[in-house]
Amino acid sequence: MGLKLENVSKKFVGKQAVDNISFEVNKPGVFGLLGTNGAGKTTTIRMLLGIIKKDSGEITWNGQKVERKHVNFGYLPEERGVYPKTKIYDQLMYFAKLKGMNTKDADESIKKWAKVLKVEEYIPMTAEKLSKGNQQKIQFMTAIIHDPELIVLDEPFSGLDPVNTEILKNVIIDLVSKGKYIIMSSHQMVSIEEFCSDILILNKGKTVLKGNLKEIKEGYKANRLELSVNTNIDNYIKELGMSIEFSKDNEYTVKIESEEKAHQLLKNLVDKNIEVNKFEIKKPTLNDIFIEKVGEKNA
Repeated sequence: MGLKLENVSKKFVGKQAVDNISFEVNKPGVFGLLGTNGAGKTTTIRMLLGIIKKDSGEITWNGQKVERKHVNFGYLPEERGVYPKTKIYDQLMYFAKLKGMNTKDADESIKKWAKVLKVEEYIPMTAEKLSKGNQQKIQFMTAIIHDPELIVLDEPFSGLDPVNTEILKNVIIDLVSKGKYIIMSSHQMVSIEEFCSDILILNKGKTVLKGNLKEIKEGYKANRLELSVNTNIDNYIKELGMSIEFSKDNEYTVKIESEEKAHQLLKNLVDKNIEVNKFEIKKPTLNDIFIEKVGEKNA
């Protein structure tokens, strides 16, 4: 049955932080919760986890009203919170016991996740000796150490290099395969597109877009053409009134208003015997859609 929010609102000292939002996560997978800073994402997360009380609406997990005793959740907040002077092992054991684990099970879980996340050598150390990225992985461990059903990840890839990002991505994929429900909030739109089939975008506490990401993108016209050719084609692009968004080593990303113009460009290039190695018409990215919905014109 999963998680369900119906007409949920929250106000702080006269400011409407969350305004009548509704969504549901009714099957295992990753749900994307998006918005600019101050849009209401963190408030929404804290309400759905029972950390703060809502003013109105209903929040249920598997048909029960959300209370912390009913939801076995893991939470990676955007604000990191490792204790710099305390040994990593002691911190992980403390958080595991807060979640009801006994010492034996907690110890096994610490060893398991330390190996998966490649932080085994850091477990006996104090947190202050770890890099920002490794502290991030330790904090991620605190969110999943107790095998929660619902996991909320707020900017999970912040501070991670490409290698550690890939490690964390593989863990998330594995968690989904084990039937976990995950809500991900991130400003890294590429990561959201990679993981999330359904999304909700907030602006000033209100829902401005929600639904299946693939279906949302299908509702948009193509807006880009990606080309790889064997020579400079700037003039061919400009003579059709199109603008070059990116070009390097005869690889181009071109803004288009219609697919017809893109095909006309292809015809012109073929007529001039220019070798075309790649020709791909593309829909808007999630980043494009996000900016359209919450950019300056909506400020």
